[in-house]
This record gives sequence, C-alpha cells and structure tokens, in this order.
Amino acid sequence: MLSVAGTKSKAKGSQGQFPITQNVTVVEGGTANMTCRVDYNDNTSLQWSNPAQQTLFFGDKKALRDHRIELVRATSQELTIRINDVSLSDEGQYTCSLFTMPVKTTKAFLTVLGVPSRPEITGFTKPAMEGDEITLTCITSDSKPAANIRWFRNDKEVQGTTEVNATGKSFTVRSNLLFQVDKRDDGVAYTCSVEHVSLYKPYMTTEVLEVHYAPQLEITHSLIIPQEGQYFKLECVSIGNPIPEPVLWSKDGGELPDIERMIVEGRELTITTLNKTDNGTYRCEASNHVGTSFAEYILFVYDPNALGQRGPDHALIGGVVAVVVFITLCLIIVLGRYLARHKGTYLTHEAKGAEDAPDADTAIINAEGNHVHAEEKKEYFI
Repeated sequence: MLSVAGTKSKAKGSQGQFPITQNVTVVEGGTANMTCRVDYNDNTSLQWSNPAQQTLFFGDKKALRDHRIELVRATSQELTIRINDVSLSDEGQYTCSLFTMPVKTTKAFLTVLGVPSRPEITGFTKPAMEGDEITLTCITSDSKPAANIRWFRNDKEVQGTTEVNATGKSFTVRSNLLFQVDKRDDGVAYTCSVEHVSLYKPYMTTEVLEVHYAPQLEITHSLIIPQEGQYFKLECVSIGNPIPEPVLWSKDGGELPDIERMIVEGRELTITTLNKTDNGTYRCEASNHVGTSFAEYILFVYDPNALGQRGPDHALIGGVVAVVVFITLCLIIVLGRYLARHKGTYLTHEAKGAEDAPDADTAIINAEGNHVHAEEKKEYFI
C-alpha cells in the first residue's frame, strides 16, 4: 500500500526555482516511488539523498550500491527513483537537491507502516471451572504505529486493559481480559481483534471457552392431583457439564420400597398404580466430577371417592346468585322505562284536536271537550 501526501512541499527562495517533492507513505515490504521535479529546465542536475545524507542517484547515475533502489525516470526536469521491499529502517527524511549556485534543496518524508503480526490468545484453561478467575491475553507485535486491540464476547464488545511496548521502531501491544467464570460462559466465543492503518480488515482470532460446573436438578411430575389407582411419572431434569450420570432415586431417605410398581428408567421414576403407601418424599440425586446435587418432590395420593364427595362449591353458587340478581335488576329497569314511556304517550292524546283549531277560542273549546272524554278514558297504573 502506497500513499502520497495531498499537499506538495515546495520551498521558495529569493533566487531561482526550488525542486518540488511529495511525502510518501508505504507499508513495510511495499514499494516507494520518490519523485523530484522542477518547473522548467535551466540546465541543472537533480540528486536524491537518503536520511543518512548518502547520495542515491545523481541524475541518472546510481551512487549507492543497494539493489533495492532503482531508477524510474531521469530527465532535465524530473528525477524519480523506486525503493523496493521497504523496511522500517528506510523511514526518514529524504533530500532532493537542485545543483544551482547556490544549491537548493527540498525535503520529502518517507513513512513506513509496520504491519502487525496476527494475534494470539493465551490464558485459556480447558476446561475452566465455574467460579475460577481467569485472564485472557491477546498479543500482537511489529506494528507501527501501535495497533489497537478490541475484545468481543460472542458479538458484544467487552473492555480489556492494554499496554504498549516499543521494540526498536515497532511496537508490541498486549491486552488482558480478566473475568470470573460462570456456567453461562460455557460455549462462549472470545475474540481478539487487531486493527491497524496498514490492514484492509482487522486480524482476528477466536477461542471458545468450555466451563465445567456442578449439576442442577429439578423434578417434574405427570399429574397435578395424583389419585389412587392412577399411573404416575416423575422425571429428574438435570443440567451440568459434564452431563451428570447416573440419576439415583430414593424415598424418605431410603431405597424405593416396591420395585415391582416403582420402575426406574434413566432419569424417570414410574409408579404403575398409585396407592396411599406411596405418600412420602422422593429424591433424585446426580453427580459429576465438579459436585453433587439433588431435588425433592413430596407425593400425596388422594382418594378419588373422597374427591367426588366434596361439599358444594360455594364460589360457584355465589357466582350463579350474582348473575341471577343482575339479570333481575336489568329486567326491572327495562320494564319501568317501558311503562313510563307508555303512560306519557297515552295522556298526550287527551289534548289532541287543539293543535288543529283555527283560532285560540276554538282550541280551548276542543281541548275542554277532549278533556271530558279523556276523563272517561283515562287509565291509571299502580
């Protein structure tokens, strides 16, 4: 990778012209082209010198015996040389000289980027034990400038502590990630990512953490209300690394009392026909090399006849009564509104005819006449 600075370096003096150069940046191991030119030809010569002020080329004449350095173009207005397989030691300030009276010079800086080595992660113990405190270390060397290290737990970035040490012109970068191991870390991928200006994409390395932890047990059951005569199953659900084997079943601190009805298959305990003698505390126990755990289940077997003879369900009765009362109230309200509306409509007909009278006197006579008849027709609701 080769880059040229965007601004030109052009020195100006009181007499004549000065050579024009550009700063150059190149990745270690790459190729650098150094160009010096003048705007017009005044029958002078151009010369390139390295940071140690050793002449590399004077015009088209090579002065330094270095097979990596070669001539690209030499004219009266330009001198371009090429440095192959650039190393960090090539970095520095190069000088282009224009041999006039007096000699005029211009500087160009060659920057060499040191490519970081691929990272390595150390500190993994396989397997790690739950509760352990471990330190993961990621190291990369030979970078210039110093590389940047980032840590990721799966896809989420986590913070480490970084230290940078200079080794000659390059740097060694070390980053430590300290944490306490949890069973949730089992199978988690820890990634070290190295970023640097010389890289098109980061260098990455990943290690997957294996964590061993003690078993955790839970008993599940097949019936909510176990009753005499029913088929009943308990299962001992376990997690742990390594997987705990085998699962041991017991009842009330001793062996299972009836091996003909109580059948153990792997993690399951099946009681083929429940009876009252099965009441008690059942325990499953499992171990791995980290530890031992157990879970318990208290079994109470119900008499199905007693369940069928239970008293009335007062909550259900209360609910039914509340519904009946609500419906009754609704009916009363609807009926009352209907009767009130019917009565009002009937009485308004008593004045019918007054509204059709041609004048006030006739309206009064018609209203009084209708009122007499209305007294005869009026009905009362009690």
